[in-house]
Amino acid sequence: MSGHNKFSKIKHLKAKNDAQKSKAFGKFVRLITVESKKSKGNLLSPGLAAAIEKARKENMPNDTIDRAVKKGATDNSATMEMNLYEAYGPGGVALLIEALTDNKNKTAQEIKHVLSLNEIELAAQGSASWAFTKMQDGWQPTTTMPLEDVDIEKLSKIVEDLENNDDVQNVYTNAE
Repeated sequence: MSGHNKFSKIKHLKAKNDAQKSKAFGKFVRLITVESKKSKGNLLSPGLAAAIEKARKENMPNDTIDRAVKKGATDNSATMEMNLYEAYGPGGVALLIEALTDNKNKTAQEIKHVLSLNEIELAAQGSASWAFTKMQDGWQPTTTMPLEDVDIEKLSKIVEDLENNDDVQNVYTNAE
């Protein structure tokens, strides 16, 4: 009965958890680096402070945060920019997709590909954002849409597929 001992189970579970943490930490490093570049390393900057606070809530190590801040303050490479993509999902629910990227064209094509696999297309700028209000920590829906169970399953699959993309920071919906 090879492979059926306690160590193997723990090893596989740890590998899965580490992969999830690594993906989340990578997104936070990008966000902190961009905010650090904007504020020139000033830790009192509201954007940088908020990004660091989000990372600390996810138990990101302080040395990783410090490296990201220093990288952003001294890095002269390509500038990262936040882009907002809009779409309509199953049941007419609005989707806002925030992406942080240094290559807008590549990210747009990747998001279009994920959406097309789920039979959805990108919407025009402003066509879905009307259903949301920009808040300090993200987008809040102003109007909500009730969904059936089938549509909820489709929507959760779409959101999961989008969040698996390294450039996508957040996905907001107005589903109830």
